[in-house]
Amino acid sequence: MEHQHIYDKNGKQICCSLEEKINQKTVHHSDDDGHDHDHSSKEKSTFQMFLPAIISFVLLIVAICFDNYFTQSWFTGWIRIAWYIVAYIPVGIPVVKEALESIRKGDVFSEFLLMSIATIGAFAIAEFPEGVAVMLFYAIGEIFQTLAVQRAKANIKSLLDQRPDEVTILENNVAKTIKASLAKIGDIIQLKAGEKLGLDGELLSDTASFNTAALTGESKPDTKTKGETVLAGMINLNSVCQVKVTTAYTDSKLSKILEMVQDATAKKAPTELFIRKFAKIYTPIVVLLAILICVVPMLFVADYQFRDWLYRALVFLVISCPCALVISIPLGYFGGIGAASKNGILFKGSNFLDVMATVQNAVMDKTGTMTEGVFKVQEVVFNSDFNKDEILQMVNVLESQSTHPVATAIHQFVGNIDSAIQLKDVEEISGHGLKANINGKELLVGNFKLMDKFSIAYDIDPTSIVYTLIAVAYDKKFVGYLTIADSIKEDAQITIDKLKALGIKTTMLSGDKNTVVQFVAQKLGITNAFGDLLPEDKVNKVKEIIAKNETVAFVGDGVNDAPVVALSNVGIAMGGLGSDATIETADVVIQDDKPSKIPIAINIGKQTKKIVWQNIILAFSVKAIVLVLGAGGLATMWEAVFADVGVALLAILNAVRIQRMKF
Repeated sequence: MEHQHIYDKNGKQICCSLEEKINQKTVHHSDDDGHDHDHSSKEKSTFQMFLPAIISFVLLIVAICFDNYFTQSWFTGWIRIAWYIVAYIPVGIPVVKEALESIRKGDVFSEFLLMSIATIGAFAIAEFPEGVAVMLFYAIGEIFQTLAVQRAKANIKSLLDQRPDEVTILENNVAKTIKASLAKIGDIIQLKAGEKLGLDGELLSDTASFNTAALTGESKPDTKTKGETVLAGMINLNSVCQVKVTTAYTDSKLSKILEMVQDATAKKAPTELFIRKFAKIYTPIVVLLAILICVVPMLFVADYQFRDWLYRALVFLVISCPCALVISIPLGYFGGIGAASKNGILFKGSNFLDVMATVQNAVMDKTGTMTEGVFKVQEVVFNSDFNKDEILQMVNVLESQSTHPVATAIHQFVGNIDSAIQLKDVEEISGHGLKANINGKELLVGNFKLMDKFSIAYDIDPTSIVYTLIAVAYDKKFVGYLTIADSIKEDAQITIDKLKALGIKTTMLSGDKNTVVQFVAQKLGITNAFGDLLPEDKVNKVKEIIAKNETVAFVGDGVNDAPVVALSNVGIAMGGLGSDATIETADVVIQDDKPSKIPIAINIGKQTKKIVWQNIILAFSVKAIVLVLGAGGLATMWEAVFADVGVALLAILNAVRIQRMKF
């Protein structure tokens, strides 16, 4: 039997370190961040990564001592040159190889070419220590960049081991360990305390406590009861429990989460795309300017010295290297995605971080988004001409055709389904309700718009009742109604208060009864609220806001929310109770269904954008100043090193700050 990971109650793996885990498992997907450095860091330890730089540094220090402090008679001529060349090789050859490889791929003006020309040029004018030092500091900077990228990816990469490779299933009451991918729908998984569930399923045991941190970012234990859904990635905290598999391995929520996270880096933010395009134009211009700096003064300067102007040109090249921008900006966005994942929020691309930072309107559904989505029947008001129990049984059978929370509430209230009742011509009328034929007579169950649609006369005013109403008609006659109530989520008020503090306008759109929607909106302090809406009505309301050139984030969970989620500037889905269609369509997924994560997602977007622009301004400002000094002969290679590697490191340190922030 292969090694199986065991976790403590906080979801921390206690059998393997994170470093071992990353080295053991690697998902091959595109991390195309525009910075195509092949550090092979996944196979190297930190010491191995630094070893070439250490060798180069020792040889350089010894050579500088021989040159200036402990002069050696033999350390001259070709011996001295050879020593510096040997010091250059460990850090220089990988960069030269990268430059040649980039040229072979058609990317001629890469930062590797700039560094190669600058350092080899320094050797050509006998500036050996500076040639080695520039490449050494550049190599050290690259290593720190690689470590920073690894750190930024750690939150996301840790997800790769959230899904166990193996599960223990019961066959004829005999435990058998198989590959999780081979488990079939209907199999019974036996889950021991400390083990992580490999597939989505239904809990068969009476109760079980789970750590849901892998899916929601919350370490607070979640107690499930028999019949409730449990998801892949949840850790069993107490005694052995049994789970019946209900979803294929590749279709589990966790599998989809992994796919979303892995694909996120492929969707670039406009700022990131601009910088990549800018670097492709900027670098050839810089090379041309360096040549002009070296050659043009020959025509105007009386005491022109080729060596001096070549040195200035080489300094100019080193300063101009766009490394700080090209690495720190993708790293900033990746850090934002990682910070969001840590908080149970999934961004499907860095471009959505930018959009979230500019959101002006938060438009939300009511049921399942701002309310629990757990309905309970409060009262049944039927006309005495009808048999109440008989009609309820019919309603129960018809509602069993729907997955709507209202149907669940009715089923819980009425009880077991009467299999003797036969339905014909069952039809779901979007935004209205259900229709079917029973015993040759028409049964209608839905809202009062359904009654109007089929010209059913009723003698009550639906707007006078606050609760959600389910109207019933049988044989073309109005039977009566059921009242159903839903409770507001405990963090809904905090959500609205925080959104208002951010200056974001709030709107609630719901297909539920308008009196219920207005009641919830008034209680929470939501600015605008509209009820009795069909899916197309929600779309039209959002179109009205977008027409004012205002950015809209729509938050929903139901199938009928998918069109408006797709239309909005950024669609946010509730990932726990949310429908697969809405989650697939959404740009951002909140895994634990807590609306309070909406302002957190907006804050993460704002902080990410802020850090990215801080890095852009820092890099451009320092480089512009030192470029002018370099062209004027006032900056040496040492200032050039700071303008390149120093600024890159400062930008990286700034970029990783977002992962330490509390939201």
